[in-house]
Amino acid sequence: MVRRLLSVVGFETRGLHEAAYLVALFALLSQLLGLVRDHLLAATFGAGGTLDIYYSAFRIPDFLFATVASLLSLYALLPVLSRLEQKSEGLMLSFMRQMLLLFFAAMAAIAAVLFVLAPEILRLTAPGLAASPSSYGELLLLTRILLLQPMLLGASNILANLTQMRHRFVLYSISPLLYNIGIIFGIVVLYPLWGIAGLGWGVVFGAGMHLAIQVPFFTAEGAREALPRGMVLRELWEVLLLSVPRTLSLAAGQISLLVLVAIASLFAAGSISVFMFAYNLQAVPLTIIGVSYSIAAFPTLSRLHARGEHAQFIRYIEAALRHMLFWSIPATVFVIVMRAQLVRVILGAGAFNWDATRLTAAALALFVTSLVAQALTLFIARCYYAAGNTRKPLYWGVVDVAISVLASLALVKLFQSSYFVRTFTESLLRVSDVPGTVVLMLAFGFAIGSIADFAAGFVYLVRDFKIAHAPLGRLVFQSFSASVIGGTVTYELLALTGAAGTINTTLGLLLQGLTAGILGILTTAVVLILLKNQEFAEALAAFRRRFQDAGTVALEPTDIETP
Repeated sequence: MVRRLLSVVGFETRGLHEAAYLVALFALLSQLLGLVRDHLLAATFGAGGTLDIYYSAFRIPDFLFATVASLLSLYALLPVLSRLEQKSEGLMLSFMRQMLLLFFAAMAAIAAVLFVLAPEILRLTAPGLAASPSSYGELLLLTRILLLQPMLLGASNILANLTQMRHRFVLYSISPLLYNIGIIFGIVVLYPLWGIAGLGWGVVFGAGMHLAIQVPFFTAEGAREALPRGMVLRELWEVLLLSVPRTLSLAAGQISLLVLVAIASLFAAGSISVFMFAYNLQAVPLTIIGVSYSIAAFPTLSRLHARGEHAQFIRYIEAALRHMLFWSIPATVFVIVMRAQLVRVILGAGAFNWDATRLTAAALALFVTSLVAQALTLFIARCYYAAGNTRKPLYWGVVDVAISVLASLALVKLFQSSYFVRTFTESLLRVSDVPGTVVLMLAFGFAIGSIADFAAGFVYLVRDFKIAHAPLGRLVFQSFSASVIGGTVTYELLALTGAAGTINTTLGLLLQGLTAGILGILTTAVVLILLKNQEFAEALAAFRRRFQDAGTVALEPTDIETP
């Protein structure tokens, strides 16, 4: 039975389009499982102290993953392994084995240090929770358990290089599903048995499955050749040169999240939960649009730049920018309009009450104001990576962190000291009678930092690559106008059906949202047709071709995973 299962998930997918469809399908399934995971967390615990502890406990392990485990990521390791394989398959396998041993040794040592220092670090990363005797013990226990997660996911990332090289795309794509299944198992089965520790062991179990499913195929590979120490060091140095700038960029993002969660820990119970729920929800359209386009474009951009085909390189960037704007602007408008329906349908059950729904929806609206900026920033970074310049995206990441943190602190102070600002914000977002609204300023600060990051990157992109930005102005006008008209239709339908009393049940909300959303999207499409929008015509043509130009892309946990 086990052998038959391994043969199913481990078969080699050689067809280019077949592989692309498989990766896309499993990426979507992973996002859906992530929503199921968040639904169970919200229904079981609500926006309260337990989930505050849960999300805070991820901050140290996630930072460890971003700063150490990602040093041997797919992006940096795969080119080196491919070159070694051309010399000898045995050399490639030996180098992978050496990297695994080095990784486990380094991660074990660092995790041991963090295990000991966790009490002191938690006073910085979650000062509000660490100061509470009722929360501190559980936070410390959960953090220490979760230190195993980056070790397992990082090792899985290393083995994923071989999975990609052998074209086992089903195997590669199913790993993130297993990770979320493990978390869900922890919520449903382990938590009732072991309390909050069960949540942590569920995460570890999921990360273990993420790794374990790839191990049999690695151990079944052929003989390994002895690799000279000098060659190991030389190839490792090349991997680090490729990965360090990207790792520092990931670390910058984790620092921003770490600081904002630390600030939220000083607010009312449930503030961290609301912040993270909204953050995870806005990551869904970001993954579908920003991550997908960025990762899919990277191989072609790299190839065009390496060949010196500068004109094609620029045209490819311009086309990708246009289509990312085309999709992300409507997504922003419709998420803002339908935020309450989205949050209530996805999270609204059990202990997750209506106040938590409204507060999370308001935070989601603020987060998603930067969706366009976040999506384009991801793509701009890939443009520079393809051109061999990994420093500038890092600089912009530092700007993002600084502005996000400073803006959040300033907004929190202004919100707490100014009656006008507080009442205006609460009235605008319709949360005047909901407690704990100060956490919304952290989402707003995050959005401001993301927009500043994009602004800096876009100015340099236009200057460095001579991008023609005039057509983007036409597209922004057409897409925004059509989206606002479609969003208005959706809003009016939601208001009409809401007044008729159809939002008393989850099914009613779902039907209400689907009906209003579909009619709004159809309205947007009609307006785009009337405006003779070029991108809309190109998108329809691409669907008719069944993505004949699609290539095989792969996503890493660093691209899509959320706790």
